[in-house]
Amino acid sequence: MIDVTDHQGIAVLTLARGPVNALDLELLTALPEALAAVEGAHAIVLTGSGRSFCAGVNLKRIVEGGVQYIEKFLPALSRAMLALFEHPKPVVAAVNGHALAGGCVLAAACDLRLMSAGTIGLTELAAGVPFPTVPLEIMRHALGPALDTLMLRNDRLNAGEAAAIGLVHEIIEPGHLLTAGLRRAEELSAVPPEVYALSKLQLHRPARDRIAAAQPQDEPHVLKIWSSERTAQSLRDYLDSLRQSR
Repeated sequence: MIDVTDHQGIAVLTLARGPVNALDLELLTALPEALAAVEGAHAIVLTGSGRSFCAGVNLKRIVEGGVQYIEKFLPALSRAMLALFEHPKPVVAAVNGHALAGGCVLAAACDLRLMSAGTIGLTELAAGVPFPTVPLEIMRHALGPALDTLMLRNDRLNAGEAAAIGLVHEIIEPGHLLTAGLRRAEELSAVPPEVYALSKLQLHRPARDRIAAAQPQDEPHVLKIWSSERTAQSLRDYLDSLRQSR
């Protein structure tokens, strides 16, 4: 589900939930566990297996699982995103392919984002579901005012377009992505760990304050919409449209 390898003190976490590394309850549970298991690493590189970095939420599981699944899934989604966002060591995203919806948020939760292929963007509204508080505030931290356009227009950007708005920091040739990710992780880990951790905490504090303020009032509404029959039908229609477009 998540393959972990060590490269001279840098942990490479590879999402391996084929075929497109879609986010389900099991993968979201595994991510904080994997991060805890490599807490002694100097830095982390997060990447995907196959043609995708992460194609977002496994919507089929949402539809099939219904309310009981959603009630477990949404908190797991927030915990996994926060575990990545708050990890005290340097975290580099090596985006090897499509990073959509939740996959885009995973990349945004990393300190530095390199991209070599595919498209990246937020497609939640096109699918008919709202953002939970944690993913939304992670994206706001990463993008600032540029988030409005990306989120409301459901844009899927190529690497160049993503770099132009700051969603991606570097564009890398596909065959050199992991090497570049390891090099950038090593450079970031040259900062004393306690200095890096504190600096990261200070940078993230506004996002955490917004999460603490908004979560109690927003999350019940998010859960209600995700759990509604209207949303289930919207997701069925969206999945049908994806199948027809292939």
